[in-house]
Amino acid sequence: MVASLAPELSYCIVNTDGRDFLLACLSAVHLTHPTGLEREILVLDNASTDGSADAVRALGGDIQLIERDRRTGKAANDSLLMERARGRYCLLLNEDSELRPGTAAVLIEALERDPRAAAATPQLLSPDGAPTPCAWRFPGVGTALGGALFLHRWLTVQSTGRTTRRVDWAQSSALLVRREAAAEVGFMDPDFFVYYDECDFAKRLAEAGWHELFVPGAAAVHHDQLATDLAVGLPRIVEFHRNRDLYMRKHGSRAAALAVRALTAWAYALRAVAATFIPGQPADVYRAHARQALFPARGAGLRERAERA
Repeated sequence: MVASLAPELSYCIVNTDGRDFLLACLSAVHLTHPTGLEREILVLDNASTDGSADAVRALGGDIQLIERDRRTGKAANDSLLMERARGRYCLLLNEDSELRPGTAAVLIEALERDPRAAAATPQLLSPDGAPTPCAWRFPGVGTALGGALFLHRWLTVQSTGRTTRRVDWAQSSALLVRREAAAEVGFMDPDFFVYYDECDFAKRLAEAGWHELFVPGAAAVHHDQLATDLAVGLPRIVEFHRNRDLYMRKHGSRAAALAVRALTAWAYALRAVAATFIPGQPADVYRAHARQALFPARGAGLRERAERA
């Protein structure tokens, strides 16, 4: 009996109640996969209640389905997929991400050319094709001050330009990871339930001598599912600021963490004031961000909602 070849590329997809998005994501994987490259597809279904797992089984083929019986955080799910993967490269995908043609091949080529690059992100696009920020400088007092001065786009966002460049950290909605590097730093930290998990991952990679890349020659559509309805989106706001504060306390001083809280709250408070006078702007959402930035330990986030479920 001849053993099957180890794949070069492992597609690692996390899905939480996103059945239709997931099917579109898988379709894009099949349509855009580079010819002649050995692959495997792993889908982790995060205790969905919308029939997602059944839909994947109905597709048949070579998809490996991992089913969670309770909701688990993004960092833990991505780590499990990378641990199970056999490929040299793991392409992390959210269920609401769709690869554009050529993307996997271009990302792999970028990592092949740069042996100390641990990860590479394509340009993320909105559903209407507009580029969206997907790589940034590491958080700190300086970036928080830039945000307070409304210079975030110029001082912090690094997913700019038309040539491949080094970046501090990149969003994991579509992120090609060198599995060797991920294993070296122990994959992702499950203390980050969602948000800032990939930032902490990139920081630990950088401390180990690796770096990440922004590759504008590759692209993926990201169907951002964030809600502007505060009743729906508040747990995400809680989780976002809680995990940014966790990152600051893990990688910086207590004083720096407090400074970032204050500067971020100030920036959101100003937005809330301005939104009060601008029709159609979510002033209540900005106020919630300001409160949560200042007091990140308060409130129930996505972790608590998952535990209740």
